[in-house]
Amino acid sequence: MNANPETKRNIKGLTLEQLTALMSEIGEKPFHARQIFQWMYQKGVRDFQQMTNLSTDLRKRLSESFLLSAVTLKTQEASRIDETVKYLFEMADGLFVESVYMVEAKRVTVCLSTMVGCPIGCSYCATGMMGTKRNLTAGEIADQLTLINSFVKKPVTNVVFMGMGEPFLNYENVISAANILNNELGSAVAAKKITISTCGIVPAIYRFADEEHRFKLAVSLNAADDTKRNELIPINRKYPLNDLMTAIKYYTRKSKRRVTFEYILIKGFNDSSEDARRIVSLLGSLPCKLNLIPYNENEHFGYRQPDETVVNRFIREVYQAPFTVTVRRSKGSDISAACGQLYIRERKKNE
Repeated sequence: MNANPETKRNIKGLTLEQLTALMSEIGEKPFHARQIFQWMYQKGVRDFQQMTNLSTDLRKRLSESFLLSAVTLKTQEASRIDETVKYLFEMADGLFVESVYMVEAKRVTVCLSTMVGCPIGCSYCATGMMGTKRNLTAGEIADQLTLINSFVKKPVTNVVFMGMGEPFLNYENVISAANILNNELGSAVAAKKITISTCGIVPAIYRFADEEHRFKLAVSLNAADDTKRNELIPINRKYPLNDLMTAIKYYTRKSKRRVTFEYILIKGFNDSSEDARRIVSLLGSLPCKLNLIPYNENEHFGYRQPDETVVNRFIREVYQAPFTVTVRRSKGSDISAACGQLYIRERKKNE
């Protein structure tokens, strides 16, 4: 007799180690875990019956006891000015998240969401307007990439956990998803090409360092003093810059890896010469990279992108610092590619 669908366990999101343990638990050979893992995360199969290198009996048994619940594509929007594509995915419970696919020469990056909504409430981010619905499972996070790779001609080479949500507030599922995407039987994205971004959840930074993960760490800085950062990123009141930088220094010593600081340049707010000097003073000789990002304007907020002359002046003022400085221009500006914007627009259509 088949199990009630509501009582079946969804195995989408299990790591290879967890899947191997499950096979042992149900009395099956460990090598079946590798087969199932590859079918789920590399080939994108969504039905046990399509796993043709498994026996008929095993496929039947899996179908009776387990689910492969996954995200589905709701809508997508392609940029007319570059190769950026924004995807809106629907989960089994009817909630939605976004992912963004970006191409720059041979580098193909996908930005993945980790939550439905976000509790941080950053004043420049559309996702914060949604409130928080729930964390995504590891399967829902990994499945965004699996689906995108099935749509596109240029496979993804780089992954950033920088979409909807604060990754370090969904720590376990994000790390599991990163391990799934890194696995050679999954998407096989190199660990050094997987970046987890945080707005500054200090305890999770220490944990990330102590667990010695090989993935890269990025921090949304956006201001080099607490007063301005409090306005942009409210969690800074709980984890102010001094605490954040102490945690980052611990991470760099422990991991021997540099951190990337993301700094969104906002006209008249954090783009002055004084702001540039504060960044240089704050980061000092820390092994890091500073990524400057001119603000991607949208209809929901009053912030504006600085003029090109201001951006260039700011770049010159921080460029002599001992750390690496890069500039990232926003992709997909014609399709509101910043996280949360497509979700909000689609929601308004249905109101």
